[in-house]
Amino acid sequence: MARISKVCNALASFLALSLATIALAQQPVHPSLQQAPASPSKPKLVGYFPQWGLYNQPQYTVKNLVPNSPQQYPMLDQINYAQSFVTGGRCSIADPNADLNYTFTAAQSVDGKADDPTHPFRGNLHQLQLLKQRYPTLRILISLEGRASDFAFDAQPENRGAFIDSCVDLFIRGNLAPGIAVPGLFDGIDIDWETPHQADAENFRNLLLELRQQMDAIRPGTTLSVAVGPSPHMFEGSDMGAISKLVDQIGLMTYDFNGPWSETTGFLAPLAAAPDYDGGTVTHSINAYLAAGVPASHLLMGVPFYGYGWRLVPEEAQGLLQEGQAIRGDRPYRYIETLIPQSTLYRDPIAQTPWLFDGDVFWTFDDPISIQHKAAYAIDNQLGGLMIWELGQDTVTGTLLQAAHQGLHPRTPSPPVVSVPQLKSPDAPS
Repeated sequence: MARISKVCNALASFLALSLATIALAQQPVHPSLQQAPASPSKPKLVGYFPQWGLYNQPQYTVKNLVPNSPQQYPMLDQINYAQSFVTGGRCSIADPNADLNYTFTAAQSVDGKADDPTHPFRGNLHQLQLLKQRYPTLRILISLEGRASDFAFDAQPENRGAFIDSCVDLFIRGNLAPGIAVPGLFDGIDIDWETPHQADAENFRNLLLELRQQMDAIRPGTTLSVAVGPSPHMFEGSDMGAISKLVDQIGLMTYDFNGPWSETTGFLAPLAAAPDYDGGTVTHSINAYLAAGVPASHLLMGVPFYGYGWRLVPEEAQGLLQEGQAIRGDRPYRYIETLIPQSTLYRDPIAQTPWLFDGDVFWTFDDPISIQHKAAYAIDNQLGGLMIWELGQDTVTGTLLQAAHQGLHPRTPSPPVVSVPQLKSPDAPS
């Protein structure tokens, strides 16, 4: 990236913001963005809650989403609970221990009261119920996840009816288990089918259509969403404009543009890029879906709360776009943040994407500054909002969640964004 500018420390933040504003103004914008309605709806902040957060170190529970002050409201507008499995032609509880059986202590519980170990309804789902009782307008969706082959089987005409009946009964009617009925806990369903092939296109559409009809018949006002890859071309044979008429939200997985499958370092989820950058960008993905007929108001921009790394990276260009040895798997932002004092933080002035480099190890990720720029882009272009994967990878104090909330609601009082260390110019001497 030859366009990285050298900036002095005192003017780093101001210059980065100015360059980003100019660069984004030059990005090609699809006509439907230019013709957006004059009074857009409020952008939503949607976060995937990890079922497995219970087993994290430190533990991540529903109580992490409760504001410190009783006068404050949760920073999220919607929780997508990950996950429910789709196996054997049915929806099912993916982890009965985490969802229904785990006995929370008073310190772990949303209401400060320990679970009764003899009560049949405990676990994460009971905690979500308590959260919703406290904040009734907070919406909670169940995310249906599984192998593409299972979804393809479930969507077949001869299997589709029974599959939809099971999902609706379990999560919309709330019959979670024998003796446990909690109607109204979930406000809708999120479909994460990665990814329908050409032969699945008609079944994919009909699955959404019939699911939409059943949900509306049981409880009007429920939300149906789909999580999709960064390009509509990944959905071979599917008319994404037609799909958008069946669902309320389309969550763009606008991340993983680069990662450990590549031997070359690069950006995980850049908002934009210089013309000579050959990797994908968030704005390119958004424009592709707009061109495919999806309204901007249906699009949720995906934001990663994790990062990728490479080691044995040469020092040329501060490690960017250099060959290296990929570090297997992702790392949560809470871990990457601890590396900042031992590394140099660089920032691309066009993408506003940070990276860390210590002369050997390179990390790509999003931080509070890049997330706030993404939130501003979502507001300016009247998108449906931001979609976080996933909440449990944030810091204990919710550094990134605070940044996303403040970015979408700049005039709404919210907890302060945790500051990042002073930016060092890529060309500045050590």
